[in-house]
Order: sequence, then structure tokens, then C-alpha cells
Amino acid sequence: MTRPKMGFGGRHVPLPRSRLLRISLGVALVTGGLLGFLPILGFWMIPLGIIILSIDLAIARRFRRRTVVWWGRRQRKRRI
Repeated sequence: MTRPKMGFGGRHVPLPRSRLLRISLGVALVTGGLLGFLPILGFWMIPLGIIILSIDLAIARRFRRRTVVWWGRRQRKRRI
């Protein structure tokens, strides 16, 4: 089994092989992101957690894909 990787911004970061550990990490990042008004924690943790969750959960994968398509269309409209 190959080790899952998360690609973002041209960089690839290896993730744990355990599905339970990946889901726990994603949920922890999203939860920490909801507390983004506190020092150290930030709102940047929410999209990162969703990206990690999208490896194992179909609902997060659909949300991520819709966001990527929406962002691409938005960028295309701005260039015109």
C-alpha cells in the first residue's frame, strides 16, 4: 500500500497510513480552526483539515472538489 500524500501549492506532504489517524488529524485541524480567534490556532486550519478529510470521506471530497471548481471559474472570470 502506498503512503497517502497531500498536495497543495506544488508541495507534497506525506500523511499517516492509518485511516483512523488521518480522520482524527483532519477533525482536530477543523476543530482547532474553529477556535481561530485564539493565538497559535488559526482559520488556516479549516481548509487544511478538509483537505486531509477528503482522502477518506466522500462528503469532504465533494466539498473540496466543488470549492476547487468554483475557485477556477472565479479566476477565469477575473482574467477576462
